[in-house]
Amino acid sequence: MSRTAPNELQRELALAQRLADAARPIALSYFRQPLTVERKPDLSPVTAADRAIEIALRSMIREHFPAHGIIGEEFASEPGTEFTWVLDPIDGTKSFISGLPLFGTLIALLQDQQPVLGVIEIPAMAERWLGRDGSPTQLNGRATRASACASIGQARIVTTSPNAFASEDWQRFDALSSRAAVRRFGGDCYAYGLLASGHCDLVIEAGLAPYDYLALVPVIEGAGGKISDWRGAALGLKSDGRVVAAANESLWHLALEGLA
Repeated sequence: MSRTAPNELQRELALAQRLADAARPIALSYFRQPLTVERKPDLSPVTAADRAIEIALRSMIREHFPAHGIIGEEFASEPGTEFTWVLDPIDGTKSFISGLPLFGTLIALLQDQQPVLGVIEIPAMAERWLGRDGSPTQLNGRATRASACASIGQARIVTTSPNAFASEDWQRFDALSSRAAVRRFGGDCYAYGLLASGHCDLVIEAGLAPYDYLALVPVIEGAGGKISDWRGAALGLKSDGRVVAAANESLWHLALEGLA
């Protein structure tokens, strides 16, 4: 089935904005407040805020598009036939429970399992990146663009945490990033928004789930960047969780060579 033209996704685009609008006050109502932190089977943290946001967003999607599927981090997956929403209610829960404002809500819409809309909503910073297939990425309603950095030696490279890498993957990342002009840790999904706006040049991560990366694809691509797995393959529901996002295609090729 052919993908719908971007200008035919106006209702879905409007809903994506409303979902982000709904997530922001819920997240802020819990942020820097006393919270009970639970541990999921994989030992990652979860709070009432994660669940409250996802419940609210799922309800809105079912109201407006009952035939669409929903995949979220906190509740059972309900894949759709053509359209599926992918939700990460709080990307960066460790930042959230530590009082760091760089956590976000990620919202993706897949058509035929390919991301066509993506939102990076950063509640505490009042910043929102919106990407849509075939259109320029916007930050708070204004077009934004990734950098023209052309070499690893000039690049600003970001990853959330060295703890996310398996030993061999860390060796590859360490060797590549040690050649960069700047290497920074932290940021979660915020780093990808910064890349889309030209403030860093490479984000390289491992151990991600589909709800961590699918919303990023339209945002990065709409800003002129490239995003894939470490082999250069397009990201999808069955990707292995290793992600490289680059400000442009030339830098992406160099990063893939360095990670090989």
